[in-house]
Amino acid sequence: MGTPESAREPCPDRILDDIGGAFGMGAVGGSAFHFIKGIYNSPAGYRLSGGTQSLRMNGPKLGGSFAVWGGLYSTFDCAFVYARQKEDPWNSIFSGAATGGLLALRQGFASSTRAALFGGVILALIEGAGIMMNKAAASAQNEQVLMGDVGSVQSGQIFGQTVPETGSGSESGTGSWFGDLFGKGKKKESEENSGSKTQILESFDAPPVPTYEF
Repeated sequence: MGTPESAREPCPDRILDDIGGAFGMGAVGGSAFHFIKGIYNSPAGYRLSGGTQSLRMNGPKLGGSFAVWGGLYSTFDCAFVYARQKEDPWNSIFSGAATGGLLALRQGFASSTRAALFGGVILALIEGAGIMMNKAAASAQNEQVLMGDVGSVQSGQIFGQTVPETGSGSESGTGSWFGDLFGKGKKKESEENSGSKTQILESFDAPPVPTYEF
């Protein structure tokens, strides 16, 4: 199973991909939010027009804000990947902290520090949830594989090979005293027959070889 880091686009293309995805997410979500908010704040008889106007004014703006955040995040992520030469959740955490701190830098150093901590914590929670979900999916898949192996063993197959089944008592002659009796009788008879044949062969003497010496 591929991790979220390995399933993403390569680093130069990742920036444009994240910008487009963040803009679409912000535009769609922001449009729905501001449309409902405009309907709620508009007077009766003008709710639909008020919701549409609020959507046109604020939906693209929120999409642009998301696009800026996504572009900065992907840029920092690619920078950390290049600096550390590996892909792991720490890159995402550092990128979230750097993005939050940079966007809040105009409000002062204290606000920038708080935003950086907040961004790092949020990304840490997201990455932790993703790791837990991947582990849960992997454990569930392993349990399914083990259950499939157990089912194949119970059905008489181990690793694709058929396991010989043990015969029943009636078939093997050991299920009842009646079967034991006849089974033992047949076994003794076969042993006596084989012994008699052996005795006859042992007692049989070869004829003398004639000589032609006079």
